[in-house]
Amino acid sequence: MLTFKKESKKVCILTGTRAEYGLLYWLMKEVASDDDLELHIIATGMHLSPEFGLTYQQIEADGFSIDAKVEMLLSSDTPVGLAKSIGLGVIGFADALERLKPDILVVLGDRFEILAAAQAAMVARIPIAHIHGGETTEGAFDEQIRHAITKFAQWHFVAAEPYRQRVIQLGESPDRVFNVGSPGLDHLQYMDWLDRPTLEQSLEIKLRSPLFLVTYHPVTLNQESPSIAMQELLVALDSFPDATVILTYPNADTGGRVLIKQIDQWVTHNQHRAKAFVSLGQQRYLSLMGEADVIIGNSSSGLTEAPALKKATVNIGDRQKGRLKAKSVIDAPERSADIITAIHQALSSDFQSMLPSVNSLYGIGNASQQIKEKLKAVTLQTQKSFFDIEHSF
Repeated sequence: MLTFKKESKKVCILTGTRAEYGLLYWLMKEVASDDDLELHIIATGMHLSPEFGLTYQQIEADGFSIDAKVEMLLSSDTPVGLAKSIGLGVIGFADALERLKPDILVVLGDRFEILAAAQAAMVARIPIAHIHGGETTEGAFDEQIRHAITKFAQWHFVAAEPYRQRVIQLGESPDRVFNVGSPGLDHLQYMDWLDRPTLEQSLEIKLRSPLFLVTYHPVTLNQESPSIAMQELLVALDSFPDATVILTYPNADTGGRVLIKQIDQWVTHNQHRAKAFVSLGQQRYLSLMGEADVIIGNSSSGLTEAPALKKATVNIGDRQKGRLKAKSVIDAPERSADIITAIHQALSSDFQSMLPSVNSLYGIGNASQQIKEKLKAVTLQTQKSFFDIEHSF
């Protein structure tokens, strides 16, 4: 009697930045190790740029095979340049998806690379699973992109219950919206941590306390040049001459390149205590976060991973405005005096003694396995009905 092996469901995971790949790493591992699923990976955006470290090589070094590379990132961070990059992305993703023919496309977050892929998948009738929907970042046009991708997607994996409610408010059926927590916290459960001496050897710098980990991205909806806010931040760091400062470069957003120049100039004048990196990789970044005294900037990791590690965060400006924030997060305007005050508060004995009681608002670190099991179970379809909420005005 002939038996036929059940055909594997082809799950295609898209990644365009170092940070996003870090969040997707354990989901890729889960999908790759499941006999009922077939993993495909598309790398795009900053991963393929020498300027941003050619980080696709880290994906391959981690043992994954990249099935398609979609070049879309123009050497321009102007609004016109980014708009043209989106157009190139739609063309490139159309070709890649036609060749790979995945059953599901998995995307995460709110970047313009993801918007381009979602458009191509929608037209190709490939269902989309979206991770980290329902959140708000009122200082960036990522806000609009995230909610647009929600409407493209068939399934939604959110990081907290308020975000689940917001996705439903956008008209998505509750039975397609799953609160699984942030997959970034999975690293806290499974990662091999680097101790301080190993980090010092790897980074080639002595990590003396206080240790600051700094990441600042452009606030893309701000009418002012992001260089003004970066200068305020660097002036604030000058007020802590005994601190060791590790900075990571911003993403390829509007105005990002001028920030890189400012960072490099500041580090040149502070070589005895500061270093900047295009990309640290998830293991070094999170291990460094675990050793740091304060996380400074406007990266989402200061709101998700840092509280789970019981670390103080000084969150600068409006980029993360609207997101859930643990009591370990101190908000500061983009002015040097306010940033200095916030850092002093974060370093104070009272604040540091409170940190062990901080609870994560983004799950407990088992999101990837939950997402994988849902992807296995879902019935493939692109049609969906708008879910109306009963309301009165």
